[in-house]
Order: sequence, then structure tokens, then C-alpha cells
Amino acid sequence: MKSLMEGNLEDCLLNKVDLRRQWISQMVEEVQKIVHHLTTEISYQDIRFQAVLYSDTYNENIKVLAPTQLLITVPMRGLAGYREARQQRWRYYTLQGSRLPCPLRDPEGLQQWLEVEQFLKSLWQWHEADVNIDGDIVPAKVLQVFRKLVENAIETCHLSGKVSMLMDRPAVRVAVETSTGRVELELTPSVEIPTAWSKKARWPSCLKRWPSAERVQCIKSFGFSLLACSNYHWQLSFLRAEQVLLEQLDEDGGCRRKCLQAMRQMKEDVWCPGKRPVITSYHLQETPMKDQFLVDSFSQQIFTEYQLYPKFCFRALRIRGRIRQPPGLVLFLCGSTYRTN
Repeated sequence: MKSLMEGNLEDCLLNKVDLRRQWISQMVEEVQKIVHHLTTEISYQDIRFQAVLYSDTYNENIKVLAPTQLLITVPMRGLAGYREARQQRWRYYTLQGSRLPCPLRDPEGLQQWLEVEQFLKSLWQWHEADVNIDGDIVPAKVLQVFRKLVENAIETCHLSGKVSMLMDRPAVRVAVETSTGRVELELTPSVEIPTAWSKKARWPSCLKRWPSAERVQCIKSFGFSLLACSNYHWQLSFLRAEQVLLEQLDEDGGCRRKCLQAMRQMKEDVWCPGKRPVITSYHLQETPMKDQFLVDSFSQQIFTEYQLYPKFCFRALRIRGRIRQPPGLVLFLCGSTYRTN
């Protein structure tokens, strides 16, 4: 039987979670209408970029990193039939196309080069010099083209009063004024690779049999994406697979979801309530899945403010030592690199 303190704390948590969900839903509803409007115009101007479709339910192209910080992945069109690069080669070019005396560094962790020849089918526009150098599709050049398209779309769609460009580079960021306040969006072009799983994303062995082998294969079947968020290298992303994993967070009878909700609320209320928090949703998702000690605390019904708060704080201090965020599915992907906030 729950103690009075446990019951009050859990009721308070559930109320806050519900209020947060309503607020986020309203904000995302407004944002995705604007994003759909902008990206539809962008797609009209440049066939290589697809519009982000409006959805009444879950929108897989919108990732809530924090209450006022969203990641918007903009699918790219005209690249189909992906295959892993067959051989390695050195790159000697700058972003301006001039020749370097020494080769560029190879990608690390969950990053890679992207060649047009890795696709069985590709639009001729991907061979153009505005995005291509020596056969490589260069993310910095893609972002340069995309930034100009976003600027033009804001003017064409008469959204200057609601949407403004932020001067972060190489990322394309905009600020959107909503009824709930100002929200920052990172608009990131994305190459979607369905049904395939990158060789770089090794799935490690886990001590507990969660997720099951069948669930792992299901998650891998959703494939991955390549995000344009740096100069030369494409960032591997697993947003679809991550969503499938989180939907079955407690399928083994655990209490990870409740742990995640508690940590998210404490992060936003106490640890880093600012607009650009050090701890993002990626960090929070990692903790309840990786730190079985916290999960066991819930299952043993010792979730009280006195007992749990120090444990969360200790874990949070360890997390806050990281200044970069993982690209998703951080628990299960070995050798993951961290993308700067």
C-alpha cells in the first residue's frame, strides 16, 4: 500500500505530466502548420526537398528536444536504392572546391561520407556543383542551398512576423512565435534510408533480455536517416527506430516510462529550466533504460521525494558532464558520437 507521501508525489507528477503534454501538443500543432507551409514552398522551389506533411497524430519529422527546442527533419527527394560504400577513398577538397595538399579527416562514430554513386537511382540535380564535390553530396553545401530556400520561403509565405532566421551555422535554425511563446526550430535536411541498418550502428549485448531479439529486428527494419548537420560528414539518425523502442518501454514489466517522466519534469523545473538546456530529451531517454538502479527504485515502491531526489541528482550530474547530445537510440548503439546542441 502506498504511503501518503508516495501517493501525493505521484499525483503531482501525473498532473504535471498531463499539463506538459497539453502544452507541448498545442505548441507542436501550431509549429507543424508553419513548417508544412514553409516546406511546401521550399519543395516547389527545389524538387530535392520534400514538404513536411501535416499530421493529426504523431509526426515523425518533429522531435521535441526541450519544451522550446524542436528538431525538424526535412526529407530529401531523388535518392533511392542506398548501399554501403564499397571502397574507401581520400578527400582533398575544401567546401569551396579547391584542392587540399592533405586529405580531410575521416568521419568518426556515427558519421559517414555520402556519395551519389551509393544510390541506384538519383536525380540529376544531386550531381550539380551547388551540392556535389568530386561525387560527394556535401552537407555544408546542402545546408547552404537549404538556408537560402528557407529565407525565400519566409518572405514568399508572408511569415516574417512569425518566423525569423537565427544566425547559427552550419545548422539552419529559425525562431517561431506561437501562442505559448517563442520556439526555436532546427530545420535539418534528411536522407531517409528505409529497411536498411547501418554497419556502424552495432547493437550491443544487454544484461537484461530487453528488448527481445524479435523487437530488435523489428526496430532495425525501420532503417535510419542521414542528417545534414555538419560540414563534410553526414550524421546517422535513428528517430523512427527510437520511437518504436520508446513505445514498448515497459513491455518487460519495468517502470522506465514513469522514471523518464519524473526526470523530464525535474529537469525542466529544477536542473536546467532555461531555453537551451544542457540536458536534452536524448539524455533523459538514456538514463532510465541504462540505469537499472533507478528503475528498481520505482519497482520497489520507494519513489519518495526524500529517497529519489538525491539519486536523480547524482545521475544528472554525471549526465551534465556531457556537452554534446547523441543522435538517438544512444543506449543500444556502440561508438555513438555526440552532436553539439
